[in-house]
Amino acid sequence: MVGSVHVNGSVNGGNGTEERLDELRRLLGKSEGDLLKIVSIGAGAWGSVFAALLQDAYGHFREKVQIRVWRRPGRAVDRCTAEHLFDVINSREDVLRRLIRRCAYLKYVEARLGDRTLYADEILRDGFCLNMVDTPLCPLKVVTNLQEAVWDADIVVNGLPSTETREVFEELSKYWKERISVPVIISLAKGIEASLDPIPRIITPTQMISSAAGVPTENILYLGGPNIASEIYNKEYANARICGSNKWRKPLAKFLRQPHFIVWDNSDLVTHEVMGGLKNVYAIGAGMVAALTNESATSKSVYFAHCTSEMIFITHLLTEQPEKLAGPLLADTYVTLLKGRNAWYGQMLAKGELRLDMGDSIKGKGMIQGISAVGAFFELLSQPSLSVQHPEENKQVAPAELCPILKRLYRILIKRELPVRDILQALRDETMNDPRERIEMAQSHAFYRPSLLGKP
Repeated sequence: MVGSVHVNGSVNGGNGTEERLDELRRLLGKSEGDLLKIVSIGAGAWGSVFAALLQDAYGHFREKVQIRVWRRPGRAVDRCTAEHLFDVINSREDVLRRLIRRCAYLKYVEARLGDRTLYADEILRDGFCLNMVDTPLCPLKVVTNLQEAVWDADIVVNGLPSTETREVFEELSKYWKERISVPVIISLAKGIEASLDPIPRIITPTQMISSAAGVPTENILYLGGPNIASEIYNKEYANARICGSNKWRKPLAKFLRQPHFIVWDNSDLVTHEVMGGLKNVYAIGAGMVAALTNESATSKSVYFAHCTSEMIFITHLLTEQPEKLAGPLLADTYVTLLKGRNAWYGQMLAKGELRLDMGDSIKGKGMIQGISAVGAFFELLSQPSLSVQHPEENKQVAPAELCPILKRLYRILIKRELPVRDILQALRDETMNDPRERIEMAQSHAFYRPSLLGKP
């Protein structure tokens, strides 16, 4: 097959794909007959789709690359989900035929009847992610033993929630002690932690990985963008940005790029990571407002104006050149408001279909990253050491005092001292400043606080 180059720069065709694989193999020092081993840690929607994209693109080069997914064993599929999964299988002739050929169809019949229990790792081998059963994937090689999955991996994809990243990578470090070379890690996680001592600062998943596993930061990259996992696998046109050291980000961007999934590269790793966590905060509130106002376009636009002004205000605290982040941040925010799990969670809370005491891991959706991000951002921006000048009261205040939506979300989601409906008060408060003034204030003062991202 002769490869063809598309206008977006992607290469299509057998030869082009194999050339990209060979180029990455050479960079990683792989000799003939030595498999390039890629493993995705965690099997949420995005982690599973990411592995499936690689499997579809490169999996047929069996003598050159091995692509696997690790997930914890023992997670049972409940009867209701099994019934829905059966309906999905029968609605797709290609999937139905594939399962029959693999002699795997009968177990889904038995599970629908309640005669058998399916497990999440079992269905993942057949191409079904428990958090995304409506989107069948290609069959995946699944490993449930963490040591077996990672001990000799060349590339590790972090598909874990940020809240689980540190714990798992501390475990991984035990298996890498005797390695001569360290793996390359691509983190997909969007979430942050707050560290208040000795100085207030944000801790991102790539920083957690570096400290927990002892991997140098130049070998850790972040990949994110305005993407919905199921739509990417269904070949909706999408783009993403891989951030990190020049040594790895450019060749990996080329390796990951596909005709329908364009990957750019950028050197600013931590700031892009933080922005990926920030938009989840405001997406929850957007879902609440949508449900409480019966999808009022006017109310949603009012909320959008205020929340974007707060995000712009916060980016001025975090980076010296915030204007470079405006496009990626707004694009990521927009797609999350349209169809992301955090906006969905806000809607379900407002409708009374979910309760706060159910926790932040929701069946069929996975981890709602925005909840912990609300707590982290508010606690950081409430620190007196970060105080800024109040535009009207002529006094120093913590930055959180100038972010009324963030403050209200914290009192609803973390402190649980206000009802969900109270989010509307953040829009109807007559004393609230024009969002334009918040942006102007951030632009006209020396707001940048490099210490927030651990910079001198």
